[in-house]
Amino acid sequence: MDKLFLPLLLCTLLVASCTTEPKPTTMRSADYPAIPVSYPETRTDSTADDYFGTTVPDEYRWLENDNSAETKAWVQEENKATFGYLERIPFREAIEERLTELVNYPRLSSPYRVGKYYFYSKNDGLQNQSVIYYKEGMDGQEKVFIDPNALNAEGTTSINLLGADKQNRYMAYSRSDAGSDWTKIYIREIATNQDLDDELEWVKFSGAGWYGDGFFYSRYPAPAAGEVLKGNNTNHSVYFHRLGEPQRTDRLVYEDQANPNYYHYGGTSEDEDYFIMYAAPGTDGFATYYLPLDDSGTLPAKIEPIALFSDTKNKSQVVHTAGRDFWVHTDIGAPNYRLVKINLDKPGKSNWREVIPEAENLLQGVNTGGGYLFANYLERATDRYYRLNYDGDDKTVIELPGVGSAGGFGGKEEEKELFYVYTSFIYPPTIFSYNVATNESKPFFQPELKFDPAEYEEKQVTYSSKDGTEVTMFLVHKKGLELDGENPTYLYGYGGFNISLSPSFSAMRIPLLENGGVFAMANLRGGGEYGEEWHQGGMLKNKQNVFDDFVAAGEYLIEQGYTSKEKLAIAGGSNGGLLVGAAMTQRPDLFAVAFPAVGVMDMLRYHKFTVGKGWIPEYGSSEDSSMFPVLRAYSPLHNLEPGTDYPATMITTADHDDRVVPAHSFKYAAKLQASQAGERPVLIRVETDAGHGAGKPISKSIEEQADMWSFFFYNTDAPVSYGVKG
Repeated sequence: MDKLFLPLLLCTLLVASCTTEPKPTTMRSADYPAIPVSYPETRTDSTADDYFGTTVPDEYRWLENDNSAETKAWVQEENKATFGYLERIPFREAIEERLTELVNYPRLSSPYRVGKYYFYSKNDGLQNQSVIYYKEGMDGQEKVFIDPNALNAEGTTSINLLGADKQNRYMAYSRSDAGSDWTKIYIREIATNQDLDDELEWVKFSGAGWYGDGFFYSRYPAPAAGEVLKGNNTNHSVYFHRLGEPQRTDRLVYEDQANPNYYHYGGTSEDEDYFIMYAAPGTDGFATYYLPLDDSGTLPAKIEPIALFSDTKNKSQVVHTAGRDFWVHTDIGAPNYRLVKINLDKPGKSNWREVIPEAENLLQGVNTGGGYLFANYLERATDRYYRLNYDGDDKTVIELPGVGSAGGFGGKEEEKELFYVYTSFIYPPTIFSYNVATNESKPFFQPELKFDPAEYEEKQVTYSSKDGTEVTMFLVHKKGLELDGENPTYLYGYGGFNISLSPSFSAMRIPLLENGGVFAMANLRGGGEYGEEWHQGGMLKNKQNVFDDFVAAGEYLIEQGYTSKEKLAIAGGSNGGLLVGAAMTQRPDLFAVAFPAVGVMDMLRYHKFTVGKGWIPEYGSSEDSSMFPVLRAYSPLHNLEPGTDYPATMITTADHDDRVVPAHSFKYAAKLQASQAGERPVLIRVETDAGHGAGKPISKSIEEQADMWSFFFYNTDAPVSYGVKG
């Protein structure tokens, strides 16, 4: 019997008044018998592809068909083995109980004003989805606007508000079920809190750009039966929907049949005098168009969006319009970005007026609100904010509570009060009210936690990668940590798509820190922390730099005495799952545990599923003779070698992931299990009724995180010091 339950059982049998005060206890895997794991037999076949004269086997191709009875049976058997292993970890339940306690605190989003109402979301603690509330005035009665938990008993339905019309009568919102990227758009009348009859289907990657009694949105054609979650989505187009009319009558605004793989999306300016549209071949670079609108609320008979930037190599985003002037945040001639003002009558580059010039630090973004510009710089991967006039003058620093991450400072022109959120690794997300005129902030909402942040410290270090490039990394751990190489350490990374990793708080991380662990997060090349040159240094033919940066982070942690290779875990999701898969195949000796989550594991076929083709600008394609050998050299699936001792691995994916289809993880798990020479387990955990991560219920998140920490602690023989009831 599990030792954890003995004290409770004794209390029940003796019917005694046993104390519920926790008694200190330390559990480690060495104190218990080894847990055996038995994987299902996974058949192989002779499937192979020819790439420019090179034959590449794909013996697990059949697992790509996740609708087949054989694949479903395989998933069921794999989950049986996985959960059979995880449930036998003696301290798993104690970790789940502690996580449940840690997560159970009220959380609030920043409020924003829609006419006379304020909207915000709130979670009481353990609600699977946050509830959307609204109230009339800041001191009005709080009312439920939409409760996603009431729409689905399992808590797998998520809601996203897309914005209200100019007259503040209607709110557009999207609904996603089971974590899928597919959404439906609905319209709710704010005054009555009742939905209209409108329902728009086959929507992905879309907002709602209101104009009069309708809005612009983006959708795909309806997929064929059986292809909803894995079919190759093409012809993403922009439509205009007028309220009260059926979707079949929606007017096509823009399509590009010559480029069926492009994404098209956009929104309207605050005064609804322009529709701004972006056309992107993938996740890097986009063209920018605009469509002038009048105040009639009726689309012109002939719709012809005008190209402001026709080239898709750069990234230029319109952040403000006034008459014929556009304020544009751009990387043209500025790898660290700048803000320019462009007059539509003289749009040539020689006529641009530079409002915020390029600086040493990345100009990550520019917001508007209350009649000002708010410039967000990233300095060593942490946020700085400044308030400026629209001509770029009167640059005033906004004092943040510390060196961490902040977001917000956006609103309509007439707003007097804006809101922002500040957080760090040990500073929980706190909402501040910002007075636009006085440039002063005051706390609006601060969560109450069930742990003491003062016991921990966060810092940033710099280390050298393989080619000598300096890379920054954040570290979080208990104060007074002894650098004896015995600390369980969890190294997280991403390194791609121009995405920046900045300090963030997560209660899910606390069990690691409470048990003497170290959380490390590296700012790898491929990310956006240090501008476009940093991004390009980790994409396409430079992708190996990302893996080198990650490996060097692990070596630094060992050299400095934070941990050892027997105590070091690596983790990442999506592109970060690719990172983990590549790192563990290139340096299996360096890591004890690996957590590749929803990862892109087959770099030769990723572009053949759902929206994968959109990543070609970042990765390149195996159909390109110059990129095939690059992709083949690091593709995690294709670099597993039989007879190798790989780290203890828990692969995670979900049955409704239509971003990175689960076939990536299925094939990788099967081949890794067949290749593993050592005794360390290789598990795949397949979540049901879940997707790529967005909208995941709290209950599922707690269970998954408890499994991860349990697997990590057990396979590094780390002490788990939680009380048990006695």
